[in-house]
Parts: sequence; C-alpha cells; structure tokens
Amino acid sequence: MYSNKTMKSALETMMFMWGEPLEVKDAAEVLEAEKAEVRELFRELQAEYEQEGRGIRIREVDDAFGFVTLAENDMFLQKLCTPVRVRRLSQAALEVLAIIAYRQPVTRSEIDSIRGIKSERVIDGLIDKGLIEVTGRSEGVGRPLIYATTKEFLKKFGFASLKDLPEVPEYEELRREREEEGYGQMSIDFEDKESEE
Repeated sequence: MYSNKTMKSALETMMFMWGEPLEVKDAAEVLEAEKAEVRELFRELQAEYEQEGRGIRIREVDDAFGFVTLAENDMFLQKLCTPVRVRRLSQAALEVLAIIAYRQPVTRSEIDSIRGIKSERVIDGLIDKGLIEVTGRSEGVGRPLIYATTKEFLKKFGFASLKDLPEVPEYEELRREREEEGYGQMSIDFEDKESEE
C-alpha cells in the first residue's frame, strides 16, 4: 500500500500527463486503492492548490479530476500566447500570408500578380516558419507549385479552422478591380524593390 504522500504525487503526475480529466476509477486502478480513498485524495489536493494560491487548480468533472489554469491569470496567458514568430513577420510576409490564406490553394504567379511584385523570398520565409506549405502542382502551364496554409498557421493565429478567418468584404472588390485593370491573369516579373522577410 502506498502512502498518501506518494499517491498524491502520483495523482499530480498522472493528471499532468493525461491531458484531460482523469477518472477516479482509472486512478484507483493504477494505485491499487479504493475509489473513495482516491477521490478524497484528489479533493485534498484540490484544496491544497486553492489554499496556496497556485496558478494551476484542480477541477472535478463527473467523478474525474484535471488541471485547469486560474481564470485571473488569463491576461498573462494571452500575452504569452501572442505568437512571437507572427509578431515578427514583415508587412510583406503578412500580405503574402493573407493572400494564401484567403485564396488557397494558390500559385506563386497568382500571389505575384495580386501584389504586383515578386514574392519568392517571402514565400520561402513563410515555409521556413511552418506557416505555409506546398500542397501540389497546378494543372496550368508549367504545372507550378501551389501553396496553402498549415495547421501551424491556424495554431499561431488562434483559428480552429479556415472557416474562422475574418471576413474581408473589400477583398473581392479589390480582386475584381485588379482583374479589370488587366492584372488578374498576369504573371508579374518586376524586380523586388522592397525589403521582405
């Protein structure tokens, strides 16, 4: 039989590694103890975390226990989770990323035609950051590579899926204007005149 101290330590480790509320029956089976005893140990731990003012708390949900963060600390989490790599993206990189996010799958020439400037270096940088990836080849002339955003992009910008992208009503209007001006199907081959990431 394990001591209460050992079992509490084991419960903390299991909750941390399990990643979701740990059911009392599963914990009791691992510890070879009675469910009532394990439930009481969970509740003792829960009380200790609260009394000590910890930033992590233990929540009971349907006879299972799991770690949660203290709601009062949300402001600090938001600052921490603002993606550093995204904050450091250049204006050009953000522009290319937005085009890919809203137009994907999209070729480099399509990106270039929308921007009016070559985007190869920017695209390479976004690939290096894991925000976009090559997803195949277009059926067009020369079968150019096509690009799309990655799961890392969704994670860094806080989207559950591409459906969560904010609506940009001006985007379609801008696209139509550029096509009417003759830019829609052009492959722009200007010299890169701006400093891009």
